[in-house]
Amino acid sequence: MSWLNAVNGDARAWLLEPDSVNPGVRLFAFRDLLDQPADAAEVIAAQAAVMQYGPVPAILEAQHPDGYWQKPGGGYGKYRGTAWQIIFLGELGADPNDERVQRGCAYLLNHTIAANGGFACSNTNNPVPRNVVHCLNGNLLASLIRLGWLDDPRVQQALVWQIHAITGEEPIRYDQSGTSGPGFACAINAGQPCAWGATKAMKALAAVPTSARTPLLQQAIEQGAQFLLRHNLAGADYPFTGKISPSWFKLGFPLSYWSDILETLTVLVTLGYGHDPRLAEAYQWLLDKQDAQGRWKLENALTGKMWIDLERRGKPSKWVTLRALRVVKAMAVAEAEGSS
Repeated sequence: MSWLNAVNGDARAWLLEPDSVNPGVRLFAFRDLLDQPADAAEVIAAQAAVMQYGPVPAILEAQHPDGYWQKPGGGYGKYRGTAWQIIFLGELGADPNDERVQRGCAYLLNHTIAANGGFACSNTNNPVPRNVVHCLNGNLLASLIRLGWLDDPRVQQALVWQIHAITGEEPIRYDQSGTSGPGFACAINAGQPCAWGATKAMKALAAVPTSARTPLLQQAIEQGAQFLLRHNLAGADYPFTGKISPSWFKLGFPLSYWSDILETLTVLVTLGYGHDPRLAEAYQWLLDKQDAQGRWKLENALTGKMWIDLERRGKPSKWVTLRALRVVKAMAVAEAEGSS
């Protein structure tokens, strides 16, 4: 059974058309939806287009020659500082071999890691442990790994912090103003377990190739997945005494420190939990949001906040459709494996 049977139409031709505004969609569609290898002619051409047109060159044009964006230091300034540009470059499909991309990653690693090994939310040259939180650490790890920095000792150090903060296998310093306890507790989330932070942390672990996953990393994956699966993704009934953020139910790209149902679905199916029946309601929620052509709208965006806008809110989105079809394909594979 084709995985496209789950959608109203085949939007792949739309995603694969040459697009000078968002060329990264075409790159990822070749790789993730058509399973084209990295050395395929179409993939090579699509990667070159990413570096020539659209948001990636606009971001790189705004880079200071020293490697930072906006101003020197930790670079957390939303959403034009250094930390966010590295996150966006990883999400947008920037070429890891580009010298400017490498310079930006190196600057980030030299200015953003706190004494505990994690990435700190800071705009100064003094990143401190109390500013290390799962969402930023996970976002940066995921993009740095995509951009080819997995083997860098500093990335490994941040990955170790991420794993230990989930498993509790090693003493972790918890701070009143940052990661405030085990189980994804975060001061920014009123000291309660944060589903956004858990999703970002799992996104980082999912970016590590299977062959490079240690037993402790795999344990962190299992613990993080069980936290996310213990609650209803479609209802966002994670522990919280305040009002549930509407961002959880609005599909967007790129995401910031927040997450949504689709991103959480993505990390769980990527990590092999697509067969879990607890995902069924959230998956149906996703399918119900497609239009008659099998496309999904942009409902949440950083319009006017990045160095360049990507798509128009309220319109069918290539980026959101790409995100959704990745999950549709992975869920079909999980179903086929479960019935075999």
